[in-house]
Amino acid sequence: MSTPIRASSILPGQREDIELHTADGLRLVGELARPVDREPVGTLVCLHPLPTHGGMMDSHVLRKAAWRLPALADLAVLRFNTRGTSSVRGTSEGAFDAAVGERFDVHAAIEYAEFHELPNIWLVGWSFGTDLALKYGCDPAVAGAILLSPPLRFSTPEELTVWAERGTPLTALVPEFDDYLRPAEAKERFAVVPQAEVVGVPGAKHLWVGDAETVLDEIVRRVNPAVPLPLPTTWDGPVETGDVSAYADRTVASFADTPVPGPQRD
Repeated sequence: MSTPIRASSILPGQREDIELHTADGLRLVGELARPVDREPVGTLVCLHPLPTHGGMMDSHVLRKAAWRLPALADLAVLRFNTRGTSSVRGTSEGAFDAAVGERFDVHAAIEYAEFHELPNIWLVGWSFGTDLALKYGCDPAVAGAILLSPPLRFSTPEELTVWAERGTPLTALVPEFDDYLRPAEAKERFAVVPQAEVVGVPGAKHLWVGDAETVLDEIVRRVNPAVPLPLPTTWDGPVETGDVSAYADRTVASFADTPVPGPQRD
């Protein structure tokens, strides 16, 4: 009997709590989800939204990716809390550092994926996480990056140029009604990266509430293009139910579509 896949649905997967260790001596908490009975085709290293506004490894799109994509798309999903960030999984050591010290966090996640021989590593950044991906993620081990609602607040044109020079695939999913950067301006800003694909998503907003399935389809389209799309909305087999109430105040209310200024530029 088919079961509808809902926001709280946890499809089968191997899930383990992990710890990342940064070069500056911090312990970060996270989780790795893999397919149950086969090797993953690709790996998503997830970089969450701004922790000062509720972002964390359990932010809803990243949580749904971890709960669904190992079963639906043969992907491994690595999520973690950047320094000073808390979620149900726990609190990472350190303190929020406005995209400076977080470079060590990004490098630790990539190194973890490399050390554990996870294949075809793609970064998936959301909001603040897109700035971390652009600033610190253009690494030889990274096959590409997918940016959800990129505000381009902390990243610089010079950092975009690095991606242009490397030629690493870059996709920006930009909501039609984003609070920070909308599709037309995003195409102008990313024009310095010839290989960048800017995809405007009609009707969507910065938080992707109601549009998570569209995001997951677009991620899978790039990381494992052999998977038929759209992804299924029902599942034939065992399904667990997660407690999404634990995250309710950390999704819409805490984000509070309020623009946040980036760092001061000289």
